[in-house]
Amino acid sequence: MRTRTRTSLLALLALLGGLLAVTATASPAAAAPNFKAPYACGQQWTYSHHSAEVRRALDFVRTDGGATAGSPVLASAAGTAYRHSQPSGAGNYISIDHGGGWQTYYFHLNAFSVANGARVAQGQQIGTTGSTGNSSGAHIHYEQLLNGVGQNIVINGRSLSPYPGSYYSKYLTSDNGCGGGSSKYWVDTFANATGYAAPNTADAQGILNAGTNYVYCKVWGARVGTATQFNHWWLRTDLDRVYAGKNGRNAYVSAYYLSRWGNDEARDNNGTVIPNC
Repeated sequence: MRTRTRTSLLALLALLGGLLAVTATASPAAAAPNFKAPYACGQQWTYSHHSAEVRRALDFVRTDGGATAGSPVLASAAGTAYRHSQPSGAGNYISIDHGGGWQTYYFHLNAFSVANGARVAQGQQIGTTGSTGNSSGAHIHYEQLLNGVGQNIVINGRSLSPYPGSYYSKYLTSDNGCGGGSSKYWVDTFANATGYAAPNTADAQGILNAGTNYVYCKVWGARVGTATQFNHWWLRTDLDRVYAGKNGRNAYVSAYYLSRWGNDEARDNNGTVIPNC
């Protein structure tokens, strides 16, 4: 009886030792990358989720006046990109391995923009928006996964949950690929111009006074102007007058207000093309 008791005790200690060893070697979940929206800087898209979607996906459709179909799809974080094709389902799609068990998926692409296995940077174009596979219209189907399990979408550290069940109730403006350059380009503007938080004539921040002003860069956005004089480019700048409770830094003003150059041109006073943000 004493021998059996001692044997059982030894077995129990061995089991506990094994459990402790497993606990000691287990590593915590890797921190998520700082994911950004999967489309270009300054663009506004609406998003929705429906019950047939798997892995907590969101579908994005552009709402700033630009076309959804053909719009660049950007890597929301750096990683290694892999090309896939599933004609009866996801269509042409890319998965990006971000390390630490984190992945993102981008379904229904019209075309690929990177090679299979390519290392991509955050904000790099990986494809164009389309409707390949089992899709009823152009959109970006976007997923974030941890160890193969779908997660609620988080952009810039903020969860987009609870998800809307249809489009046009929630919107997201991208800062992916905006860059942080501080080079200034001097331009003349012919009238006071309203500055906005994004290039879509929504969320006014203040006023850029007419005269000689500096701008940093340009992004494509909503059309501003008349039937014959117009511009889709928006210039990132700092405003002269800021509305109460708003932010006048890095606002967007339409290039329509430039005193020279033609439709859909954005150049400084020396004729230099203002770079993309």
